[in-house]
Amino acid sequence: MPCIHVLRHVAPIQLPTYRAWAGWLAVAVLLAAPTVTQAQLTTPEEFFGHEIGADYVLPNYQQLSGYWEILQRESDRMVLVDIGQTAEGRTQYMAIVTSPENHRNLARYREISERLARAEGLSDEQARGLAREGRAVVWIDGGLHASEVLGAQQLMETLWQMVSGTDEETTRILDEVIILFVHANPDGHDLVADWYMRVPEPTQRSLSGLPRLYQKYVGHDNNRDSYASTQPETENMNRVLYHQWYPKIMYNHHQTGPLGTVMFAPPFRDPFNYNFDPLIVTGIDLVG
Repeated sequence: MPCIHVLRHVAPIQLPTYRAWAGWLAVAVLLAAPTVTQAQLTTPEEFFGHEIGADYVLPNYQQLSGYWEILQRESDRMVLVDIGQTAEGRTQYMAIVTSPENHRNLARYREISERLARAEGLSDEQARGLAREGRAVVWIDGGLHASEVLGAQQLMETLWQMVSGTDEETTRILDEVIILFVHANPDGHDLVADWYMRVPEPTQRSLSGLPRLYQKYVGHDNNRDSYASTQPETENMNRVLYHQWYPKIMYNHHQTGPLGTVMFAPPFRDPFNYNFDPLIVTGIDLVG
């Protein structure tokens, strides 16, 4: 069968002007560019000069608070709150980290957390409604026992992961959770880190021989003060925990364990102390 070609009159193509090309190019660039929701963030390496947890270096509390002040200016996920003074007169900071949308409704979410915690005058239906509307509040502290140096270092690293992460899991956590990052012992952190870093030769640095208690009055017993609340740091934290935010999870970091370990975490191996209610251990294991 013969091939039939149909010829039609086609109007000549009008080439775009330079101005039109420039306009189209600008639109294409804008469409292709990723949406930026926060400024370029200063990385730990840029601020401290090394990764968090690098060998033979311990940033002190002054460096930590200075870094957090920078991140607060750069990130729309973070607000830095002064929760009070320490025994030696330092400012004790709490960083509130969540999604930008949640930040716009922080007062409401704090109110919901308080109402659910107190449960005064709430029906079951009202409580369920508030639970659906609210956000889970999670407290993460570090540095309580200053010579357990991992606690303060993880606080810096975990916060950095939360303000900088763009993966699906981090985004989901930020949408569903309000995280309160709190340094539990700024005075002790400065003392221990400065003592460690005083030696010029990195491989000769040591925590041994600390000249005084790493909390001015109670030292290592500062965690036992959580119920007595005699120290300003404890008062600051208890005010946030039990009078303001009422977190659903209170995550208090320590660093110790069987000989040879640096860090241990749930789930714990059996057997556990039979004096504990099994639900306590199960709950800790579920949180991880």
